[in-house]
Amino acid sequence: MKHQTSGHAGAQVADHETPEHLDHSSHADSGVHTHGQHAGHSTAMFKNRFWISLVLAVPVVLFSHMFAEIVGYTPPEFPGVLWISPILGTIIFLYGGAPFLKGGISELKSRQPGMMLLIAMAISVAFIASWITTLGIGNFNLDFWWELALLVVIMLLGHWMEMRALGSAAGALDALAALLPDEADKVTDAGIETVPVSSLASGDIVLVRSGARVPADGDIVDGAAEFDESMITGESRTVSRAVGEKVVAGTVATDNAVRVRVTAVGSDTTLAGIQRLVAEAQASSSKAQALADRAAALLFYFALTAGILTFIAWLLLGSPDDAVIRTVTVLVIACPHALGLAIPLVIAISTERAAKSGVLIKNRMALERMRTIDVVLFDKTGTLTEGRHAVTAAAATGGVAEAELLALAGAAESDSEHPVARAIVQATADNPDAVAFGFRGTGFSSMTGRGVQAVVNSSRIAVGGPNLLRELSLDTPPDLSGAVQEWMGRGASVLHVVRDGAIIGVLRLEDRVRDESRAAVKALQDRGVKVAMITGDARQVAEAVGAELGIDEVFADVLPQDKDSKVAELQSRGLKVAMVGDGVNDAPALARSEVGIAIGAGTDVAMESAGVVLAGNDPRSVLAMIDLSRASYRKMIQNLVWATGYNVLAVPLAAGVLAFAGIVLSPAAGAVLMSVSTIVVALNAQLLRRIDLNPDRITQ
Repeated sequence: MKHQTSGHAGAQVADHETPEHLDHSSHADSGVHTHGQHAGHSTAMFKNRFWISLVLAVPVVLFSHMFAEIVGYTPPEFPGVLWISPILGTIIFLYGGAPFLKGGISELKSRQPGMMLLIAMAISVAFIASWITTLGIGNFNLDFWWELALLVVIMLLGHWMEMRALGSAAGALDALAALLPDEADKVTDAGIETVPVSSLASGDIVLVRSGARVPADGDIVDGAAEFDESMITGESRTVSRAVGEKVVAGTVATDNAVRVRVTAVGSDTTLAGIQRLVAEAQASSSKAQALADRAAALLFYFALTAGILTFIAWLLLGSPDDAVIRTVTVLVIACPHALGLAIPLVIAISTERAAKSGVLIKNRMALERMRTIDVVLFDKTGTLTEGRHAVTAAAATGGVAEAELLALAGAAESDSEHPVARAIVQATADNPDAVAFGFRGTGFSSMTGRGVQAVVNSSRIAVGGPNLLRELSLDTPPDLSGAVQEWMGRGASVLHVVRDGAIIGVLRLEDRVRDESRAAVKALQDRGVKVAMITGDARQVAEAVGAELGIDEVFADVLPQDKDSKVAELQSRGLKVAMVGDGVNDAPALARSEVGIAIGAGTDVAMESAGVVLAGNDPRSVLAMIDLSRASYRKMIQNLVWATGYNVLAVPLAAGVLAFAGIVLSPAAGAVLMSVSTIVVALNAQLLRRIDLNPDRITQ
């Protein structure tokens, strides 16, 4: 039957237009560059060089007389044995040390001395000193080849572990890319043809089988299914999608097959946009990162100065051998490696965790500021509420049960496409007792501005508002007037159901508050964050929602263009504001607030006015941001304190200030300490993965 439009007077539903997609790169750079020195270096490269250098280092160490004395054995003697360590040590220096030597030269050329230059200087001093001793030049007596070999091997191991940690953090982007299937079932005139996803174009029809992934963004043109969208929104529950609704590339049709008309491919897909956002967030600036960068730069000059002073001091003490050993140890142990890793790894992991939870961070500073927020300002419609009409209560009279009332109204409205009619039909479908009546409506007609009418179960049923009652000369029955007055007092829409000229009940329709909103508001307040709400609705409507949710402050009757002034008003009180809206008409307010959060973005991940985009509709995701912001800040501070504190204590020890007490560090021991400090920082950052960001953890 052809659908018609009913005439419910005053029924309005917000029209949430979706902003146009911005251009996305199809494969955003997923590399997490913690240091410029690592550019071009891969985990596999460090791994391969480590194992090869380790194999070469074994004979160097075994044939070292100094190592033999320490362990207590006699190395074998044969012609040419003295050249084993120099030859293999040189190979280790040139091959295993190549990444550090190249990195050091690069830092010199760019006039940005740092970690790689310190390591390059350390192994170069050790290499030159070892050859001087081997060739019998000067008065050095350094059996240093084994120290050099172990130094290079340990440094390679440390960098391999670091790159593995960074790789796992950046793996979120690779995982997103892996969500796309390689092939798609394209529907053609000849039937179903399996084609590469890369060959799809807008307008193509594809078949998505049950259990298969959607190959490209599009609209369903045939069928309906439950979709697992957790990889996009972070929400674990499946979502029903039917004809005319959008589906996103990478999501899974869990129960049925559907046909989808492709609307976006390649760089225009949601996945590509998410990859770009995550990559941008990992590369975006951070106050803590700027502090770490400055500290690392200062540490280089501190280490260089300490190394020079150490060398001079031991020379003046008449110990050139110790001068070389202590200088190399200082250069190694003072390497700002842990400091350089302290912030970037936290950024990478927190951004990855956020993305997996449907929180897309466009600007790193937004997440960093979130821990300082004093008040979260929610736009009401579509954020705290569902943004559409729903039947929230019913009252019947004249011996009619509420389920029968709902069944009669639903049958009368079944042929209407009006949003209010859809709400009544949906409420009927959700009520098993109402469905059990099995009523069907015939002879549907719309009465513009008054309501609808149809024949249901041999009776003429009319559904409408005050204009309908005036036309029929009817008054609300006394036993219903109390409920009607209460509902109207809270700003709800009230519809009367009339059977054969007599009122048999009333329905309350309003923008239903999300179940998750109650938990979100309470959890925010429990964390010491105030909650405010802003809406263009009348004050009685706004106050009703505010009272239901326990909101601290309500702004009502606010025009879209005035929302940003309310943000400014809160800021004028000294409050730091996070604004949460659907992005439709909230752009100025989102931009003015300390943190702008666009919620319910779904496929539109490119909202320019928001620093953070929540792909799902769950307001509890704001809590994930606050918890992650606070946790990542703690990890940054812990890592910075550890990295700087380690250097303050370790450098004097490496310089030999306790040598008089017999406490000295060899270069290899210094390399171990440096690597351990880096591993501590990496492991501490990895603890961020244990934070539960699932919105379902937050309950009332």
